[in-house]
Amino acid sequence: MQDAVRGFIALAAQIGLNFDFLTSPFEVRMWLDGMATTLVLVALTIPLSLAGGVVLAAALTSDRPWLAGPARAYVELTRNTPTLVQLMFTVLVVNMLISQALGGAQNNPLGAYFWLVAVVSLHVAALHAEALRGGIEAVPSTTIEAAKGLGFSRLEVLRVVELPLALRTALPAIVNNLVNLVKLTTIGYAVAVNEITYASLMIWTQRDNVVELMIVLLVFFSAINLAVARIGAAVERRLALPGFGQ
Repeated sequence: MQDAVRGFIALAAQIGLNFDFLTSPFEVRMWLDGMATTLVLVALTIPLSLAGGVVLAAALTSDRPWLAGPARAYVELTRNTPTLVQLMFTVLVVNMLISQALGGAQNNPLGAYFWLVAVVSLHVAALHAEALRGGIEAVPSTTIEAAKGLGFSRLEVLRVVELPLALRTALPAIVNNLVNLVKLTTIGYAVAVNEITYASLMIWTQRDNVVELMIVLLVFFSAINLAVARIGAAVERRLALPGFGQ
């Protein structure tokens, strides 16, 4: 394995690329931990954002103003402000207030990692909600009336009729949001979460190999998002209904 690594380093050096950090066990471990952290972040935030999007979409389309109003305010605030600003606000302001309420930072179990997951999930959930809201409103009124005629409650109409049909209409937008979510995990560098961008930053400040690590970052995130897009396209084909949303 070491011979293969040295061979790769020598080959890269011939075309002017510096991957000497691969000879440092500490830097390699930090880099691999960063990759693993990013993958875990993606695995956590995708389902959380989808669940949040469904809840927010249900609230947005509710006929109860006390539910729809706050949901609309949240969606507008979230999608109209930068995700990085939201993260910095929660870490530097909200988390500080929680620490003060608990008697000090040592008593606060919430750290930067928690806030990164929460902010990215909730930010993308707002985008999902808007996509699903459009899909729900596109469901023909005759379909809804037919479900009500069968004795379905409002919640059952939403769960059994509107959301499944809305998902088919909103799926391309939702997949696009998930691609964006993968890229948003990189804002963790701003609060020292050891995701792949932060780990690479720590390495290139010592090695001066920005170009090499940026190439790796581009390939790494391209591979993840290619997988997300392929899975989304497969789900879209699987759920397609002839004559609906086409």
